[in-house]
Amino acid sequence: MTSTDQVLPDVPTLTIGILGGSGPQGGGLGLRFAAAGHLVLIGSRSTERGQEAAAKLAGPGRRIEGADNATVAQRADVVIVAVPWDGHRETLEALREPLAGKIVIDCVNPMGFGPGGAFALPVPEGSAAQQAAAVLPDSTVVGAFHHVSAVLLADEAVAKIDTDILVLGDDRAATDLVAALAERIPGMRGIYAGKLRNAGQVEALTANLISINRRYKAHAGLRITDV
Repeated sequence: MTSTDQVLPDVPTLTIGILGGSGPQGGGLGLRFAAAGHLVLIGSRSTERGQEAAAKLAGPGRRIEGADNATVAQRADVVIVAVPWDGHRETLEALREPLAGKIVIDCVNPMGFGPGGAFALPVPEGSAAQQAAAVLPDSTVVGAFHHVSAVLLADEAVAKIDTDILVLGDDRAATDLVAALAERIPGMRGIYAGKLRNAGQVEALTANLISINRRYKAHAGLRITDV
């Protein structure tokens, strides 16, 4: 039973693949899921880069392996997309076949940066998650993990990450599974936040959090009240 009084799926045995695991967000999530007992597969454009990224995250009791993105997409039970926005579509188009039939968690935030700070970029499909769903018609796409600080994820001295994870998707079983995965990381809570069509404003909110962090020298997260 979770803090939302909802029974969530049993997920501890799932193998988690991370596309873009050599980056700060993907690497941080990989570190946390490996610490929670999952086998984590770190993907990159080449096997060598994936293995190098996995080696940097290795530690006692953590099962982390590296490979190219296609191998990770094929082997993993659930795949997290944490690639840079400018390579989002191209990466997923190349992996349509190995990702077929799988839950794909998109945590990409389409953002630009200028003199006034971070700002959300327009996406023709409405959001990165909706773009992923359009590119991967045979996968079940869920949006989640958009607002987690990569700095906190990577800091092993931080035992708990105090934040709620907004989970968006059109398949109830898939969103429940992703919420359960979020709760594998101490301090996190998975909260259903609507259909995938609502992902755009959730992704864009990251720009506001970046502004908060800069002003207050913080690593801000979100908490949903009365749930």
